[in-house]
Amino acid sequence: MGRNLSIDVLKIILAFFVVFLHMNFLKESNPQLSYVLVNGLFRVAVPVFLIITGFYFFHIDDTKKLKKWLFRTFVLYIIWMAVYYSFWKSSENILLTIIFGYHHLWYLIGTFFSGIILYLLRKSSSAFLLSIALGLFIIGYIIQVLGNLHYFDKENDSLLNNYLIYRNFLFVCLPFLSIGFLIHKEKINLSQVKSSTLVVVLSCVLVIAEAYFNYNNISKESTDILLSLFLTSPVLFLYGQEKYIKSSSKILATLSTAIYFVHPFLMKSEWFSKIESYRVLIFIVVLIPVSLGLVLINKRIKYLL
Repeated sequence: MGRNLSIDVLKIILAFFVVFLHMNFLKESNPQLSYVLVNGLFRVAVPVFLIITGFYFFHIDDTKKLKKWLFRTFVLYIIWMAVYYSFWKSSENILLTIIFGYHHLWYLIGTFFSGIILYLLRKSSSAFLLSIALGLFIIGYIIQVLGNLHYFDKENDSLLNNYLIYRNFLFVCLPFLSIGFLIHKEKINLSQVKSSTLVVVLSCVLVIAEAYFNYNNISKESTDILLSLFLTSPVLFLYGQEKYIKSSSKILATLSTAIYFVHPFLMKSEWFSKIESYRVLIFIVVLIPVSLGLVLINKRIKYLL
């Protein structure tokens, strides 16, 4: 089986989900709708990216392959941390920024560390690995909710509201990386589901419903982890796998990576802060050619994307 174009298209969609998430899409015009998108539907992006990575991580079955995979991931992290150095060099805690990653780069270093753990657990039973993934995910969710509810005193509340405590390699990356690994190991698919499209729609509605519930009953603060992501994210990946379209080109996959890595740089640039009208449209018009430029540069400079 060759490259699946459907997965590459899915990655492009997810990359733009991340862009809209970081732009707080519609926050000023419609706060409630913005919340269920930014802290709901758009949050499926990173988990699905992790599931895709975990799916192919199944082939990392010896230390030689692991070292190569870790090297590439770490070099990618170093390069992009260097690109964003001017943004984090004045951070209050530079060491924590380096360990956990600046802004969106937490995904890279989180994948690095969770990949090591998954490799060590790869021979465990599927039931055990799934239990570990679910358990860690729920712990992360509980920490986040307790923080959003401001349940404890000021000092502990401040600790729980530090996203580094729950949005990291252990409570987010490892669970979804493991799900992708298990999907490959157990050869899970949606072929037996009569209406897979309906399942996808319902699972997305579930995420939106949970976000709506959070907005009205828990907190209007930002939310990274939703319980429904544990179901919806693998469903979206499996749907993409099911709609197989053979392709030999990697350009869309590489473009999605470029969009993910470069968009905050443009977003934090001075020119963007001066735009008052049609901000989203103008940003996308600039982002796409810049990302395509990175794709071309990547053909000459190894490990850029």
